[in-house]
Amino acid sequence: MTDSISATVSPTSDRVAVYLPTDFEARRALHNEVHARPPARIRMPALVVYVAVLNEGITREQECEHLQRLPGHQHLTPADLAQNFLRLRFGTHTLKWERHSEFTRYSLVQPLPAMVGLGSIEPELLANLAVSTDWLQGIPGRTIAAIKLIMAHADLTDSAHTLEESRAWFGHRTVVASVMGNNGHSWAVTDFRLRASGFERMLVLAPEGTTESRAGRVSARLLEMETYRLMALLGLPVAKAIMPQLAESERELADITARVERSHETDHHLLEQLAGLAARIERLTADHSYRFSATEAYHGIVKQRIVELREQAIPGTQTLGEFMARRLSPAMATVAATSQRLQGLSERITRTTALLRTRVDIATETQNQLLLAKLTRGQELQLHLQTTVEGLSIAAISYYVVSLLLYGAKAAKAAGLPVHPEMAAGALIPLVLWAVWKTTRRIHAKLHAAHPEHH
Repeated sequence: MTDSISATVSPTSDRVAVYLPTDFEARRALHNEVHARPPARIRMPALVVYVAVLNEGITREQECEHLQRLPGHQHLTPADLAQNFLRLRFGTHTLKWERHSEFTRYSLVQPLPAMVGLGSIEPELLANLAVSTDWLQGIPGRTIAAIKLIMAHADLTDSAHTLEESRAWFGHRTVVASVMGNNGHSWAVTDFRLRASGFERMLVLAPEGTTESRAGRVSARLLEMETYRLMALLGLPVAKAIMPQLAESERELADITARVERSHETDHHLLEQLAGLAARIERLTADHSYRFSATEAYHGIVKQRIVELREQAIPGTQTLGEFMARRLSPAMATVAATSQRLQGLSERITRTTALLRTRVDIATETQNQLLLAKLTRGQELQLHLQTTVEGLSIAAISYYVVSLLLYGAKAAKAAGLPVHPEMAAGALIPLVLWAVWKTTRRIHAKLHAAHPEHH
């Protein structure tokens, strides 16, 4: 037992697996998911050129073919991209490739070129890239985010002077800036504006001695915050596009509901209109529910990344979190309201349809009861008629039997028997009536016994 325990708890032995039940098929893949995208390590000062593209219709084979154009990476195969993450090194540069469900990210990290750091005025940043502009332009997909991020050393103790230099670096535009970390380890500055090149700019300032891992975490949070902000905003045009359709559908539902209340039209006609309206709303829901859900999820990631920055305000400027709250929150509220409006409209249609169907069911049940009452009355009349017919039948049969007996008596008298035919026939009438009636009852009893379900 001692040996078994020591083998089980041994942290270095892979043989522990023999003491466990069979692994769930995806166990190792799920376990290693936390290591799928290791954090970047960036040596400052550095230039990070970041591009995120929507990858709808783009295969890994196409992305692999594009990555093969990098120096020294012609050997790449689609199998190398199977884990959705790849870090490629060439010279002093690093390119990180990450594929997500809706977009793919390319992050190029290289040493900061001379004369483009803090102290320069809106410097040109793409002239000394480690990759050609043709390679950037040839990235498969459609651009959703493109950022040039400078990470430079600076003295953060003189906040007024540093902020002024930062504004100059952005061309003296209005900037949004935050001190990051509880201990104020770095600054993040941006203006959230697209340049003619299609890129926006970000500036990270940190003192000498900032570790590579901290620089990597800061850059990752800022780049992800901006990427997911733009991905979240994909739901806004959709929400605006379907607003007129929702308004028209709401008016149509209100009109149908009013007509249901007035009952001036047939219920089946109203049900047909409701079914058509419900089909249109369900089509809108099916087409756009994913986008609205994705918007909510992306917005949650944006808020999480802002919290992770642990911002502090810099006098004279807004923080990134404040800017996002004022500019992004209204758009997200619009998307959320549209999603709720769509869901609410679907529920109201369902309730109206249920109400109308209930009324149709009640009307149908009333009609069935009236029909059943008519059938019951018909059966009663049929029974009375049958009884009358049976009485007439008994009389008719008895008449024919008595007639036969009368002819028999006359034949007997003609043969010489002392019989008075009329007196004999008259005397037998009660007996004949009783016999015919009794025979009829027996026939009824046999029919009842043979077919009890019909009585």
